[in-house]
Amino acid sequence: MKDKRGRDVLDDESVTRVAADVAVAEPDPEIGRGPDTANDRSSRAIKGVLLALKAGPLFILALMMLFLWAATEGHVFMTFGNIGNVLEQSAGVCIIALGQLLVILTRGIDLSIGSVVSLCCVMVTVVYRDTNSAWLAIGITLLTGLSVGLVNGLLLVWGRLPHPFIATLATLSICAGLALYIAGGSTVLGSPPIVHLLGGGRIPGIPGAGNIGWFPYATLVVIVFAVVCAVILHKLVWGRWIYAVGGSPEAAVRTGVPMNGTLISVYVMSGLSGAIGGMLFVGAANAGSPFTGQGMELSAIAAVIIGGGSFLGGRGGVLNALTGALILGVMHNGLNLLGLDPNFQYIAVGVVVLVAVELDVLRALVENRFRSMQARLA
Repeated sequence: MKDKRGRDVLDDESVTRVAADVAVAEPDPEIGRGPDTANDRSSRAIKGVLLALKAGPLFILALMMLFLWAATEGHVFMTFGNIGNVLEQSAGVCIIALGQLLVILTRGIDLSIGSVVSLCCVMVTVVYRDTNSAWLAIGITLLTGLSVGLVNGLLLVWGRLPHPFIATLATLSICAGLALYIAGGSTVLGSPPIVHLLGGGRIPGIPGAGNIGWFPYATLVVIVFAVVCAVILHKLVWGRWIYAVGGSPEAAVRTGVPMNGTLISVYVMSGLSGAIGGMLFVGAANAGSPFTGQGMELSAIAAVIIGGGSFLGGRGGVLNALTGALILGVMHNGLNLLGLDPNFQYIAVGVVVLVAVELDVLRALVENRFRSMQARLA
């Protein structure tokens, strides 16, 4: 309608109609949502990259298995019998890698684990030979591993040593000497039947490799110990203390985390893993040698780092350590099947450790950068 001067104006009906049109009009979904949508996509991409970094060791293990399946004659690598061999040969390393994982999570290192394995190999065979008591031999062996771990922890905490390298280097030499002295410098034949079964037996009820079976009992021991470690790290406050000590020792002290008790406990668990791993090695060979654990500390540390753990502490998990140990086991088995010189395996392990440490540094840099980007987008 028009007013007296001829200008267009809105009457009440027109105003009501326009207001209704505005009320029912739907906002453009693209208006005001562009940046949020982009942030969501970026956040998902960053999470995908972080997940890929964590899954990297599993991807490497799968590639190695695929390559060896194709490279070995008759694809023998992927037969049930050979898979059982890999699992059995890797079982001892898996156990001590889990113990080493707990130590590395607190920014520590246990160099004595190889000598603990040798000492425990000798203890279980010598005690069984002299007493003919399987349970006494097993009990003394477990007590030996726990005692060495306790000594390592007490030397670090009460001795106020600047780094666990010094304490565990000393016990490495002591345990190696004790193993040689107790065994008389030679291999002791025989082992308790239960140790021989768990270390070298196969479960006959699982099909795939005839009546003998292919799945080793040693893998069940690894699974049980892995579950115990996973419960400690993810279900108990003890695990949160371990990650806190490794993540930021200063912050852990300020928040009331029992630093000394936590540090002692992880070395005790490492000693226990040495005792269990040593008995698995004895069971597989039905004999105990004072040289079994030589260089085993390198394998345990390498397994943790290859699997995604960090010397900086506070990062890593049970699956990481197991994956790293299996990568080493697959590599050893594959080199044997390919007919390469066994001495080359030591070179290969050393190269793998160097590469793993460098990858650990690069992975930490990439993770920190992507986590910073994720924090800015949050």
